[in-house]
Amino acid sequence: MQPSPATLEAHTREREQLLDAIRLVLVEELCKAEAPHHIDPDAALFGTGLGLDSIDAVDFVVSVEAVTTVRLPDDWTGRVALRSLNSLVDFVLQARRGARA
Repeated sequence: MQPSPATLEAHTREREQLLDAIRLVLVEELCKAEAPHHIDPDAALFGTGLGLDSIDAVDFVVSVEAVTTVRLPDDWTGRVALRSLNSLVDFVLQARRGARA
């Protein structure tokens, strides 16, 4: 069964709002100098991408959990979710859908 256009629009809007909120965390909490909309959602959060380190990771996870009300697991799943902003947004949306079910 195909989702309705209204359902797709709502999902897209929720995804964009969440992406914007997490970008804002990067800029405000981790002092990333870029404007939030300039942060590539596919860039790696660590290493050669956005260059977050282990200290940044702790601050980032705490802030993201506060903003999204979704807890990131401290296992392989959590590490995969932290690959990029897009993977993190996908994880949070999936967790929210699971909580509603």
